[in-house]
Amino acid sequence: MLGKETNPTFSKSTALPRKRFYRARAHINPLSDSHFQYLSPRFDSCKKTQFADIGCGFGGLLISLSTLFPETLMIGMELRDKVTEYVKERILASRVTNPGQYQNISVVRTNSMKYIPNYFEKGQLSKTFFLFPDPHFKEKNHRRGVISPFLLDEYAYGLKGGGIMYTITDVEELGDWMKTCLENHPMFEALTDEELNADPVTKLLSSATEEGRKVDRNGGQDFPSGLQTHCAISMTLGVLS
Repeated sequence: MLGKETNPTFSKSTALPRKRFYRARAHINPLSDSHFQYLSPRFDSCKKTQFADIGCGFGGLLISLSTLFPETLMIGMELRDKVTEYVKERILASRVTNPGQYQNISVVRTNSMKYIPNYFEKGQLSKTFFLFPDPHFKEKNHRRGVISPFLLDEYAYGLKGGGIMYTITDVEELGDWMKTCLENHPMFEALTDEELNADPVTKLLSSATEEGRKVDRNGGQDFPSGLQTHCAISMTLGVLS
């Protein structure tokens, strides 16, 4: 196998993997059956995972959260195989170039809509992230949405009392849908503006993710309220019994 210094899939200047070699379709059907056989970077810890980035994309949020919460284990969950492979290589390369750092993050290829209860115990997680999910504009594809009244029960099961579920989108219609689903669910309650502003994670929802930076480069002129008013929901009523 070629070393990273001669491997064209890695940047010579940063030693990180190059995205152009890991491109994948932006949208994938989460309802199709897939066989998952994937090894992810291991944690050097016996602690339990507390953060889960659902549909983590290219891992930008994980990388930022890793240094912000160095003692917290967190995992990215991604359905696309090439994107998951990129995040794995990015984490491993970051560990090599920054000794002692990024040991608290990992990634797994899986279908969170189907299998998330298999990964976490009841009340294990303190934060979950659903950032820039596929809007599924066509009515026949609405059932593919990662946020729905039916799936919120499973997401609430994994969150501890007072845990936070973060969502963000640049699509106004999707933002309204997610907000309505969460506010109508008995296990979730919206954070106040003061709580959001005081949360150091809030600013990362758009600035740390590749999709968020793309929206910013494009001016965010289509539905800017989606980035401001639909970004966080807090679970304060405990967990499902």
